[in-house]
Amino acid sequence: MVFKRRDRRPIWQIVLDFVYPRGGWGRAFEYVKHRVRRLPDTPERISRGIWAGVFTAFTPFYGLHFLVAAMIARVMRGNILAALMGTFFGNPLTYIPIAVAALQSGYFLTGIRTDVEGIGKNFSRAFDDLWHNAKAIFTSDVAHWDYLISFYNELFYPYMVGGVIPGVICATVCYYLSVPLIAAYQNRRRKRLRAKLEQLRNPIPPEHDGSD
Repeated sequence: MVFKRRDRRPIWQIVLDFVYPRGGWGRAFEYVKHRVRRLPDTPERISRGIWAGVFTAFTPFYGLHFLVAAMIARVMRGNILAALMGTFFGNPLTYIPIAVAALQSGYFLTGIRTDVEGIGKNFSRAFDDLWHNAKAIFTSDVAHWDYLISFYNELFYPYMVGGVIPGVICATVCYYLSVPLIAAYQNRRRKRLRAKLEQLRNPIPPEHDGSD
């Protein structure tokens, strides 16, 4: 079976649109906000989903944010689709301040100390270990785990611990802002729908022009 790629744009253009959408991140944010408000659920459930998505953006589980957000939303009985959309709180414009806040908090809470150069070395060495261990599966080489363990202890673990506090704060702020906004939007939308239904049930008769 041959699968055809529907999107005919070059790969580099698709990647560029992810980093910076053609309409800009402001337009992308407006689209996500519009889609969230129109979800068929209660404001509280939608906002709990947003909480899960925003909190997940502060975790180091990159590549798994959708899955983590969906799991948290399910536990909180929040809207899962809202949780997936809420993960867009983490984007190329916010990843750096999120990472800085999470790591600084994590280093403070765990007492671990490192510098920017050490962070770069940990990433590089962890990638080397991953590549070496992947090749070791098919060769006689022995897998190495030292750099991966160092990466976990000095980066992943502090990031995971430190992301909790700023993640909870930002997610909670988004929750309390979202509930009244979504409730107001849904109320206005229901009033418009009722007005349209009433107009369909009782159409205004055309005015008599007096020609008879």
